[in-house]
Amino acid sequence: MVVDDDADLRASLSQMLTLAGYEVSEALDGAEALRALSREFAGPIVSDIRMPGVDGIELLEAVCDMDPELPVILLTGHGDVAMAVDALKSGAWDFLTKPFDPHELEGAVSRAADKRRLVMENRQLKAMAGKGARTSPIIGHSAAIEQVRQTLAALAPTPIDLLIEGESGTGKELAARVLHHDSRNSRRFVVLPCAGITDAMAQDRLFAPDGPIADAQGGTLFIDDLHRAGPLLQSRLAEFAETRQLGTLDRDQALSVACRVITTVAHRDDLAKIDPALLYRVSSMRITLPPLRERREDIPLLLTHFLGEAAQKHGREPIQPDRSTLDWATGHRWPGNVRELENLAERMILGLETSLGVGEQTHTLPERLEAFERNQIIATLAASGGSVAKTIERLGIPRKTFYYKANKLGIDPAQFRGD
Repeated sequence: MVVDDDADLRASLSQMLTLAGYEVSEALDGAEALRALSREFAGPIVSDIRMPGVDGIELLEAVCDMDPELPVILLTGHGDVAMAVDALKSGAWDFLTKPFDPHELEGAVSRAADKRRLVMENRQLKAMAGKGARTSPIIGHSAAIEQVRQTLAALAPTPIDLLIEGESGTGKELAARVLHHDSRNSRRFVVLPCAGITDAMAQDRLFAPDGPIADAQGGTLFIDDLHRAGPLLQSRLAEFAETRQLGTLDRDQALSVACRVITTVAHRDDLAKIDPALLYRVSSMRITLPPLRERREDIPLLLTHFLGEAAQKHGREPIQPDRSTLDWATGHRWPGNVRELENLAERMILGLETSLGVGEQTHTLPERLEAFERNQIIATLAASGGSVAKTIERLGIPRKTFYYKANKLGIDPAQFRGD
């Protein structure tokens, strides 16, 4: 917005900024400007200091009261420099002394617009994270994660057993707990980690009438990493899955356990490691959790959410990720998936993460440039839903150059498409 009582100067400034690619609105004084402003205004504001009625300083004060993060650039005459310096201390973004170079104005507006854009994006992400936390612990707005939420909601009221497939860190236990909670079940959620169960435990304690499986009575038995269970444990679990009984061989004395059984595997290939009789009984329904690299559009929302949680957990001031952090995060491969992202957020809040992409940082200039190019292409592909046409338009490079760089940097556009 350009605010100036001089119609000719106002029109000149508007034309200059319009030619620079900005959508410009005008106001002839501070009062008119304030009537058009709100916390949702995209900004920034370019205002003369000396105007009748509500002048530039009064406009600045009112804007700071309404939204301290809305940038105001003041235009001053030589005699107003001291006043403008005081205004900077009071919250003005910048000031330019008349007459000024048009490029100087464009630079100031560009920096202020970038800052405002980041502020508005962070507010939106924070609002979306809050909304997601209120409606479901499974955060994200991608089509893949929305499908997961819909499937869990449909299964929640039923007693159907479920097998969840997903890489380490994708949130398999979280999905199981959501299913347990949404079923309005007030009974226990019992976790059985197959990797830590010995044959001795499988033979005796585990299946005793007073053992951990019995604790799942009326609730949910969560069997994690079923493919890591030994033959004996798989055999006992298959028997339990069929009879839902524990204890002696005498069925009249056995303890019946009514519970939902939820099992997990890391990869589809792991299904071959499970006894077919057991697999048949525990996988009447299956659901697959996508790895984080296949839902990159959720990363800014997740990072903002985890930063807020970590700040609250450690009693620290919350921080908002800047554009470079979000670009890096969107382009990172995330082999540890959501858990790795959550750990990063905690390190950032504790001040332990001073250089993003540790282990990926390079030292020579060509290597640093290549890493930058790769992150930019990946981030733009993610934002464009894998569309090459939109990506090359946003990056401003020829199609041939895009494919050359994508091939050189090992980037497959198909990985970013939702279908």
